[in-house]
Amino acid sequence: MSKVTRRGFLGGTAALGGAAVTAGFTASAALAGTSGDPPFGPVVVRPGDPRYDDLTVRRTNHRFRPRPDYFHVVGSTEQVVAAVDEAVRAGRRVTVRSGGHCYEDFVGDGAQVVIDMCEMSEVYFDEERGAFAVEAGATLMEAYRTLYLGWGVTIPGGQCGGVAAGGHIAGGGYGPLSRRDGLTVDYLHAVEVVVVDRAGRARAVVATRNPADPNHDLWWAHTGGGGGNFGVVTRYWMRDPKAKGGDPARLLPRPPAQVLSGAAYWPWDGMTKQSFRRLLRNYAEWHQRNSVPGSPQASLWGSLLITGRKEGGSQPGGIVLPAQVDAGVPGAEKILRDHFAAVGEGVTPEVGVTPIQRNPWFEAVRSNSLGAAAESGRYKGKSAYLRKPFTDEQADVAFDALGEMTSNGLVWLLAYGGRVNTVPSAATATVERRSILKVIHLVTWDEGQDEAAPLEWVRLLHQRTFAATGGVPVPGGNCGGAYINYPDVDHADPAWNTSGVPWSTLYYGDNYARLQRAKARWDPRDVFHHALSVRPPT
Repeated sequence: MSKVTRRGFLGGTAALGGAAVTAGFTASAALAGTSGDPPFGPVVVRPGDPRYDDLTVRRTNHRFRPRPDYFHVVGSTEQVVAAVDEAVRAGRRVTVRSGGHCYEDFVGDGAQVVIDMCEMSEVYFDEERGAFAVEAGATLMEAYRTLYLGWGVTIPGGQCGGVAAGGHIAGGGYGPLSRRDGLTVDYLHAVEVVVVDRAGRARAVVATRNPADPNHDLWWAHTGGGGGNFGVVTRYWMRDPKAKGGDPARLLPRPPAQVLSGAAYWPWDGMTKQSFRRLLRNYAEWHQRNSVPGSPQASLWGSLLITGRKEGGSQPGGIVLPAQVDAGVPGAEKILRDHFAAVGEGVTPEVGVTPIQRNPWFEAVRSNSLGAAAESGRYKGKSAYLRKPFTDEQADVAFDALGEMTSNGLVWLLAYGGRVNTVPSAATATVERRSILKVIHLVTWDEGQDEAAPLEWVRLLHQRTFAATGGVPVPGGNCGGAYINYPDVDHADPAWNTSGVPWSTLYYGDNYARLQRAKARWDPRDVFHHALSVRPPT
């Protein structure tokens, strides 16, 4: 039986359907292991050990391959403290990895010690804190499964089930339920972080949402400040800040009982530049009209996936819009069909729609999750928030660029807004609370293929899309900056960012100064850093 299941169920009694749950595990017990079992590890894996090569490829972006002096695979908070303390005393550069899904080389770049969190993957209810604990190495799919099967609740996290909580939550976290329920960090109750003081000593700190908590600024920094900035996150505690009482089944959102899902699609054959403009405008305008928090339409989530038109890609190119809606809202099927019709209005060729399917919520999550195969490979991604539709000029840039690329290049527009935008910008480190869509520019290539051409393609696509603001999505107008969980080092490169606006403003806006103060307090030696890490204030 997996560790996740053991803590989720054997620690007490659980009943589906909202009955009270009693979990026999507390925060202190969690630190020492469960049910009297010793914790995993620690395990130190060096070059020459057959496990070393396996650990170097435990990531999704195969562009990067960490080759540290050793990997330190840990199983408890105390082990993390000891591992960090040892590395710092030895003067070794230390990085941390939870799921290994970083767009950039933040784990491997110059690392001499990689702390691997994969064996800290417990998900359980903590009676002492009255919140659900999710360890940093737990994947989103593990968290969804245990929270739902144990208590009928969930968190509004991402669609990629293999992503681990460690980096996902620290960067903000969003997914198919975010328009209805908000961001993952909007439910962050507390966080445990191993930090290093000015004397070089490592220790574990728990920081909470409570403004009176002397460690509150460390909690705030992990509500969208990004991973690898302040210390090593070992666990999060999740709870709805508006929830009352102690019944675990009422402390996080309950997902839809069932979802309706389908997809609209348009072939490239017959698609003109004018129709493409209309398609992108229709899609964004639907979200402008239908993002009222609490409305039935806010329970709809979809993503417009537009792949290259040039023949020769790994899959046929085209335009597809998969979407889903809570089957329990009034007129759910009509909402879904009206959405497809509105996006396709005035577009040629005419929209095609797949049959609508009804599935239990968790089955839909598993079916729609991007699995390991879809998430791995060699790729370069770039992101932006959209507050308003793309201009015609921006749509034309995408149309022209996609004509030069096979299906290995894509433009992806993901639904956003709704309840996400009800939270003040300063309440969490996630500053952008005005957007209706997220944009991903992405390109992939095969092993052995020269990366120069695909890299140039995606860089020019992004630069030309935001040419009016120096090649990057400067907040203002129809843009809202970029998403730190989709990091792009080009945003800090003056060759690609000619806006005069620093990368930190793109990702953090006015919240950056507060993040710098947290950095100075909690990581005064700048032990934890990477190409886009929060810099100590000067």
